[in-house]
Amino acid sequence: MLAALLGAAMLSYAQEVPAPSGASPRVLAQLKEDPDRCGVNLHVYEFDPIVDTPAPKGYKPFYISHYGRHGTRADESGDAYVYVVERLEKADSLGILTEEGKSLLAECRAVIDAYGGRKGRLTPRGEQEHRMLADRMYSRFPGVFKKGPGNIRVQSSVVPRCLVSMASFISELSARCPSLKFSIVSDNKAQKLLTNDASSENKKKARKLVRPLSRLEVDTLQLPARIFTDPELGRQVVGSIARLQRRICNTAVMAKNFDLDVDIFRHLNADVIYRYFDASNRNIYLTQCNSVEFGELRMPRIAHIVEAIAHQADEAIASGQVAADLRFGHDWPYMAIVSYLGLEGPGDRMSFEEIPQKWFGPQYICLACNLQLIFYRNNKGRVLVKFLVNEKETLLKGLEPVQGPYYDWAVVRENLDGWRRA
Repeated sequence: MLAALLGAAMLSYAQEVPAPSGASPRVLAQLKEDPDRCGVNLHVYEFDPIVDTPAPKGYKPFYISHYGRHGTRADESGDAYVYVVERLEKADSLGILTEEGKSLLAECRAVIDAYGGRKGRLTPRGEQEHRMLADRMYSRFPGVFKKGPGNIRVQSSVVPRCLVSMASFISELSARCPSLKFSIVSDNKAQKLLTNDASSENKKKARKLVRPLSRLEVDTLQLPARIFTDPELGRQVVGSIARLQRRICNTAVMAKNFDLDVDIFRHLNADVIYRYFDASNRNIYLTQCNSVEFGELRMPRIAHIVEAIAHQADEAIASGQVAADLRFGHDWPYMAIVSYLGLEGPGDRMSFEEIPQKWFGPQYICLACNLQLIFYRNNKGRVLVKFLVNEKETLLKGLEPVQGPYYDWAVVRENLDGWRRA
């Protein structure tokens, strides 16, 4: 029954309305390619091909410092799915759902079933993401694990989705290299190190800027015409079509998190999807990144974590007894860390008005997003480091590399506050 309903009304949302005003053509193309990206920090991890620039002659990797967000999770609440299903079920009881409306109802019911009350819990996809990330890290830098001391220090947030992500990651590393030895910490001290958020003042001011975006007009005529045989009665049953569309968008984003083979986005037009994306994308940047408006509020709050990461790297370099420091935490501190360091792309400094054209959050703050500092050393003891944002080589703003993406660690160590150079 569900399969038959899923085949109904396969219309391309991107062709139904003109391009939203103010939207970047590049962003629209990326959302058209995969509308799930509109979820920004709820978008699943994209495993792109790995590219490595050869290290300077004589340098070999010997230590990895890592901060990873937990993998794909269930939503914190199923309220959005319930909201949609309850209203569509009422319309169905009146016999006014079209075939597309019935298809939408079946798909949203499938999301509720998959959710199953798992508030914020890691999904099977999230577990697999961390296994794959560990496998790719090991395959990319095998010498760090096989030829080094084999000691791995691990810290995790006490939140279950982080603990399961950690377990998946280190179990994969252990399978690849059974001789590795893990020391694991997940306590109040680790929690303080791995969790950090913007101030209430920062959040309040950001919300004030973003709030008008939710009041922008979007098309509320097409959806009722497509899912109700009597659009006017359907509007009376549903209430706010604009709110219904936002809840459908939220449900559509979560479908991929549960590995459901449904395309809920096809029921929405491009403007609705873009507006949903734009509000979330700007709010995340304004609260967690080095924005023109609030960077001076956010960045100092993450300095102690950046310093702790650097201190642990110094310890590992000096002792020669640690192959890697692995940390499993959350999206807000991760985003602030990469912004504080001044990494090009996620750490770019821009204003509220520039964000839609210049900052594409799903590329940076997706589920399982990660920062890896890969340390290299030559036989004279000089240490270089390169930065990987979601496994991609990334440059530091305002600092000159030794070669390619490779920086002198001593220079980086003295210039950790890259946000000031952005």
